[in-house]
Amino acid sequence: MNDKGRDFPQYRKLFNEKAFYKINNDRHFEEIQLLGSRKISYAFTAEKYPEMVRIQDMLNLANGFLESSKEEYEGLLDH
Repeated sequence: MNDKGRDFPQYRKLFNEKAFYKINNDRHFEEIQLLGSRKISYAFTAEKYPEMVRIQDMLNLANGFLESSKEEYEGLLDH
């Protein structure tokens, strides 16, 4: 799971636009979840193989992950 040559951070979202991600590297990401009118954010560190695979899925736009942007992600933080 090597992302040499990939620029970070990368931004992703779920297809239903209820979760947005800022991927800082192949082991760390930040997430904003939208629950009704609430927003919950947290930082996550992948330590186990399935967690690392999830980050790779995000980076590869697999399993319902779509590209997002810095502006879209940071716009959620401002409101």
